[in-house]
Amino acid sequence: MSDWQKVAGGITAPKGYQAAGIAAGLKTSGALDLALIVSETEAIAAGVFTTSQVRAACVDYCRQILQEGRSMRAILCNAGQANAGTGEAGWQDAMDCAQQLASRLNISPQEILLASTGVIGQRIKMEELIQALPQLVSAASVDGGADAATAITTTDLVAKEIALETIIEGRPVRIGGIAKGSGMIHPNMATMLAFITCDAVVSSQLWQEMLKRAVDKSFNQITVDGDTSTNDCVIAFANGQSRTSAITKVGKNASQLEAMLTEVCQYLAKAIARDGEGATCLIEVKVSGALSNQAAETVAKTIAGSSLVKSAVFGRDPNWGRIAAAAGRAGVKFHQDELDIKLGEITLMDNGQPQEFDRAAASNYLKQAAEGEYLQTDTVLIDVNLGGGSGVGTAWGCDLTYKYVEINAEYTT
Repeated sequence: MSDWQKVAGGITAPKGYQAAGIAAGLKTSGALDLALIVSETEAIAAGVFTTSQVRAACVDYCRQILQEGRSMRAILCNAGQANAGTGEAGWQDAMDCAQQLASRLNISPQEILLASTGVIGQRIKMEELIQALPQLVSAASVDGGADAATAITTTDLVAKEIALETIIEGRPVRIGGIAKGSGMIHPNMATMLAFITCDAVVSSQLWQEMLKRAVDKSFNQITVDGDTSTNDCVIAFANGQSRTSAITKVGKNASQLEAMLTEVCQYLAKAIARDGEGATCLIEVKVSGALSNQAAETVAKTIAGSSLVKSAVFGRDPNWGRIAAAAGRAGVKFHQDELDIKLGEITLMDNGQPQEFDRAAASNYLKQAAEGEYLQTDTVLIDVNLGGGSGVGTAWGCDLTYKYVEINAEYTT
């Protein structure tokens, strides 16, 4: 049984946060496209960012600000233009965004973090954004989390948000989160954004360490299409408004807080994988029997990211050979005569030996997952055991469909 429970409110569920999402005219569709998250008091901030050598201006801006160790107050995110590959002009746009918002919030520009998503190579529509800032600031409220979750999306079919509550020292502590992502998703993150708020009292260094570990177990374990992008970031605030004792070192309270943070990240990560462009189901790959957790995670990511495995799932074809081949090329040593593979509860391979199984039942299992409810019964479970090791790891992906090609073939045209 978990030590937390779901609560309403998403990103604004923790104490001391407000949010807003409005249509600023950044998207041609007229949809919500500008989001704001504000902490009513100073908050410590942690961040994890794309590993790409080609980065958006907002990524470099946030890295620079966070390295200074300042307290933060707000996150501004625009959707529609990635502001990546835009040179000095794009960097100036990022600086102007922070300065313009700071003047309206009456805080320092260095207390604001930025995120952008959209088409690479396109600068932010600055005139529209600046004109919309007064409306955005006035719209910020404790009820604005759902609009913020929608405003950060691009090709997403659904907004993604969650909030959890636990009890530490007799007081409620909450973590809320929103995320976007549907395509260009691969381990080491990709075109995905996630923003997390927390009202715990926690030291800056410990909060950063917690976030990095949580990201490694969640966002870095999902893949949609094998492409890592230019803008991805996970930013987490903690403002201390729960009024618990400060969590400054490893211990029971720290473990409880980190477990809930990891749960929030994993929920959002799976929501991104399930919402993969054109996807019909979520794929969860669990690997055990490896020599280390890292080795198991590598195999799991390789299987989840295999175009052949993903295509077979979409075709409702229980082709276990593709799973075995992906495991074999992951760069992890194991003995193939110890390899076990299961699809749901159906055993396909045992101790390296192919098993007789009901192909119609296995195919129907894949079909039922595609017809399941979002993030509940829509999951294809692939269970792989490599041998007698103690290492375990999980990764998430989705099937590869005709629709994925259509969406990305026409992305800018």
